[in-house]
Amino acid sequence: MNLVTALTWVLPHRLLSAAARRLAYSDSPRLSRWLIDTVTRRFGVDLGEAAQSDPAAYPTFNAFFTRALRPDARVPDPDPAAILMPADGRISQCGPIREGRIFQAKGRSFTAAELLADEAAAAPYDDGLFATVYLSPRDYHRVHMPWGGRLMRTVHVPGRLFSVGPGAVASVPRLFARNERLVCHFATDFGPMAVVMVGALLVSGVETVWSGEEIPAYGDRVTSKDYVGGATVELARFKEMARFNYGSTVIVLLPPGVAELAPGLAAETAVRLGQRLATRRH
Repeated sequence: MNLVTALTWVLPHRLLSAAARRLAYSDSPRLSRWLIDTVTRRFGVDLGEAAQSDPAAYPTFNAFFTRALRPDARVPDPDPAAILMPADGRISQCGPIREGRIFQAKGRSFTAAELLADEAAAAPYDDGLFATVYLSPRDYHRVHMPWGGRLMRTVHVPGRLFSVGPGAVASVPRLFARNERLVCHFATDFGPMAVVMVGALLVSGVETVWSGEEIPAYGDRVTSKDYVGGATVELARFKEMARFNYGSTVIVLLPPGVAELAPGLAAETAVRLGQRLATRRH
């Protein structure tokens, strides 16, 4: 375990994330410009892909971090059978859900029931597929729909805010089932689909296109919002669904028999929003 990961066991996660949030939303031009310039240089952010390429045009660091892309910067795989990658980033892990367990790293796994905070909701994914995508600070931080679906329920699961970088993934047991997260349950034409937005150290929020800010506010118990019977939230394949206000991880769960993962996907594979994640079986 490296020093940074070791320290995160004792650091005040929420206090640090709250401080990061204040910095991210500060309207001080000097502070915002310094933060934007620092991150752009350190992580090699390509602002040429952004809808607004001038770093001075962003009023806050958060506005920069959640920036939109040019419409032509990402396009969905043209095959209508392609289930899409939900975000830019790198594959942390992907593969089958075996005996209800999701592989995290060598010697480590967690259950789908732990991730979703609901055994009944996890049952349809037994022997299905998962893909865990890590978004670094350089990446586009909006998450889009892998497949078209109707929102059924969201579940805010409070927890820790460990880093989700490779070092932490390799050393923190059940990391993604420990961290605070927003579980989004969708109904699709092939059955259920779960998209899980996992928070991380210094992540100052998760927002959805249908409800705005979901994390924070921080809570101490699982909170569910039901979208069945009310106003319908229907999102097409490749449409934006949510965004992170700092780097983190998104996990997609698919039920068994629905699709086959795209060839060549493996841990540390660089991926782009809209490329093929899996191919729908007919």
